[in-house]
Amino acid sequence: MTSETKVGPGMNEDVTVPPHERSEGSPEPEQSGLTRGTWIGMLVVAVIVALVVIFGIIARRNTESTLATDTKAEAIPTVSVIHPTISTPGSGLALPGNTQAYVETPIYARTSGYLKNWYFDIGARVRKGQLMATIETPELDQQLQVAQADLKSSQANLDLANTTSARYQNLLKTNSVSKQETDVAVDASMANVRRLEQLQSFEKVYAPFDGIVTARNIDIGALIQAGENTRPQELFHLASIQKIRVFVSVPEVYSTSIKEGDKANLTLDEYPDKSFVGTVARNSNAIDLATRTLNVEVDIDNPKGELLPGAYVFVHFKVPERASNLVIPSNTLLFRAQGLQVGVVRDGLVQLVPVTIGKDEGATVEISSGLTAADAVILDPSDSLANGQEVHVATHTDGSAAQTQKKAGGQ
Repeated sequence: MTSETKVGPGMNEDVTVPPHERSEGSPEPEQSGLTRGTWIGMLVVAVIVALVVIFGIIARRNTESTLATDTKAEAIPTVSVIHPTISTPGSGLALPGNTQAYVETPIYARTSGYLKNWYFDIGARVRKGQLMATIETPELDQQLQVAQADLKSSQANLDLANTTSARYQNLLKTNSVSKQETDVAVDASMANVRRLEQLQSFEKVYAPFDGIVTARNIDIGALIQAGENTRPQELFHLASIQKIRVFVSVPEVYSTSIKEGDKANLTLDEYPDKSFVGTVARNSNAIDLATRTLNVEVDIDNPKGELLPGAYVFVHFKVPERASNLVIPSNTLLFRAQGLQVGVVRDGLVQLVPVTIGKDEGATVEISSGLTAADAVILDPSDSLANGQEVHVATHTDGSAAQTQKKAGGQ
């Protein structure tokens, strides 16, 4: 049995007519498109979709905001800082220096030819005037023989002119016969012979002073070229090390404390338990604008040859005691066109402070001006560090500022 729906006058709702009340000839009622349950389900789905979309948009905005915040935070560099320590006043000043031979020179050839022999190799000790090499000059020898023949010819002409002048004394008085041309020819021939003999003497290369051969740049059979239009060829390099020069860059703050004639001790790693005594010989009497230092020369006797040219040494000067200065590691310094600077963190911002070095200990430097003990100095500053740049200070797990200063040099 089926049921029918009747609609009464003035009614808006559907009324289901039981099957037994439906007449046999009445038509089938029309089916509704969506039921109430279907509408409710679609509404719930729509709400869920809307909530998913809304929450997705909110989550994306939160992610973007977090990303922007994190990016901004990561753009601010994190730096480690130290505080300067106070140095202990002392009367000694130790500075690095470079040794140099007292006399050092390259030895060149003065004549062209082929190397016949060499007699000293590197490390050999030579005395002044000792023969070091011999050069064969076949072309020069031929030129000398020709010049000597020309000289004999000129001398023969001179003898003939003398005989003629004796016969014509009266003509000489009236300048009808003259020996001038013959005299000039003889003089020119003699000068040419002397020049070639001098060049020929350069076939033998002698040591100009006592020293040690530090370089040999030739071998037997090598072509030796000399002259105005050729590049000079160095045969040997000779150094005199009986006395050694040591050049030291003294900071400007100590420049007036170093006097000529003062004694200085020299130490080096090769002789850890030994020092060498030298004397301040001279100084440049001018402060280098780039380094703000005074170039000082210390001379040291070296009879046993223990000190070698080019060695890295430390020179210890005695200077008057000075007030205590601040000490910082060398890896805090910035070498800029504006001069020597360090980066200091103040209120979270970088401030580049110019400083003056009073003493250089290698791993640490003593600052005579520009800093205070309370300054937070940046370790290992980057080349791009700029004045006014915002930075974060690295902290330890206990929350204290990172004090990564290495107590180098016993500081």
